[in-house]
Amino acid sequence: MIKKLDILILRSFIGPFFAALFISLFVLTMQFFWLYIDDIVGKGLDIVTLLKLVGLVTLFGVPMALPLALLFSSIMTFGNLGETFELVAIKAAGIPLLRFMRPLTITAIVISGFAFLFANNINPVVQLKLSSLKYDIIVSKPAFDIKEGIFYDKIEGYVIKLGKKEKNDSIIHNVVIFEKKPGLQDNLLMAQNGVMRITKDKKFLEFILQNGWRFEEKGARNTTNTEFTRMGFKEYKKVFDLRSFQLNKSGDSSFYDPKMLSLRQLNGAIDSLTHLDSFYFKRSQREVTPYLRFTKYMDTGWVMNDTVPIRKLKKLDDIIADSMRQQVTDAAISQLQSAKSNIGVLASDQVEKIKSLRLHEIEWHRKFTLSAACLVLFLIGAPLGSIIRKGGLGTPLVFAIIFFVTFHLFNTFGEKFVKSEQASPLGGMWLSTLVLLPIGAFLTYKAMRDSQLFNQEFYYRSFKKLRGFLVTFKSSKKSS
Repeated sequence: MIKKLDILILRSFIGPFFAALFISLFVLTMQFFWLYIDDIVGKGLDIVTLLKLVGLVTLFGVPMALPLALLFSSIMTFGNLGETFELVAIKAAGIPLLRFMRPLTITAIVISGFAFLFANNINPVVQLKLSSLKYDIIVSKPAFDIKEGIFYDKIEGYVIKLGKKEKNDSIIHNVVIFEKKPGLQDNLLMAQNGVMRITKDKKFLEFILQNGWRFEEKGARNTTNTEFTRMGFKEYKKVFDLRSFQLNKSGDSSFYDPKMLSLRQLNGAIDSLTHLDSFYFKRSQREVTPYLRFTKYMDTGWVMNDTVPIRKLKKLDDIIADSMRQQVTDAAISQLQSAKSNIGVLASDQVEKIKSLRLHEIEWHRKFTLSAACLVLFLIGAPLGSIIRKGGLGTPLVFAIIFFVTFHLFNTFGEKFVKSEQASPLGGMWLSTLVLLPIGAFLTYKAMRDSQLFNQEFYYRSFKKLRGFLVTFKSSKKSS
């Protein structure tokens, strides 16, 4: 049965919680726009698209904003109760700390469950729609990015300069396209006018150029002994891949990402990536063994251990005639190079699979760590508020920022450790929880015993006693 005390605490908590949640979502949304402002401004987007983008970004930040809001509101709630001496009255009535924390503890558990359900069922859809919308924004009107008289180098491998653009941003004049290459040779394309447009599938940017020249330099790599070719044209079509326009600052350069998967889908993907040993074994037998022809003639005499002697073979010069040695050597080198190349492809492919497995495991643990963070930060905020006994916005906000930044830093460090294979996914993703949970237990212990951990007067009195003791000790030492 809900008592008046529970209602009092819940009423004191609801207002600060929703205010803190709104502020947290606002800050996280602004962080996104600060990061991508250069890619969004100047696209000619309508108000509906902008509102849709803001809504998706806000929804994506909900699992991260809930722990911060819970931390701040719990500090503020118990700080206000302590500042108005309501906590003193509650404790004087014989009600322990854990009892009047019970309604907010249940609320924190409910919010933690909501955070998990949101991260598991809603966030993957939001991430997919957000990635799709970001791509549509970038490729909707890429002509806005290319200004008149400015060298544009955002397309990998090319530099574009437009002398003039018409109002519709499609008809262009005095076009110069410089094609960069890793060697010393470079190609140049110049045209008097043309048309710039997006293909129907929105995957490519086309330049239909008219009345121009193409200058091309051919020759061996890293040499100045080249052949220069000039070709005139009436019409020339140049196509650019629009993947260069994508918002890839956060690493999400494709539409598939483990963040778009639910827990059930992550379990299936992790299971598939974990059981790849037999696949690579069969693939290596199929792709590498044909280049190692001597394996067909192996028998027990080839086994190298302490009990079976290694078969003594004749030297290669004694077996092969002089006229065939060079051919045999070249053939062996060619086969070994082919085998090495195939092994390198297999190794790089397996490295990518292992990296993908770690990314999937990171997202699997993230769905639990963010919901667990709600409980951990509440266990820090509630006793901390009852200890500091300061309400308002100032002191609770300072402590909330300190502990949330600590949580975020350890969470980021743990994720980096997992990606660099310095820690397991379990240890890395739960690092912040393992660090903050003992702090929460310590603060709860101190709050239950009315600790003066953050009482300035307590430290002043202690320092005054220590100073008096030192003065007495010095005077007694001089007298002796």
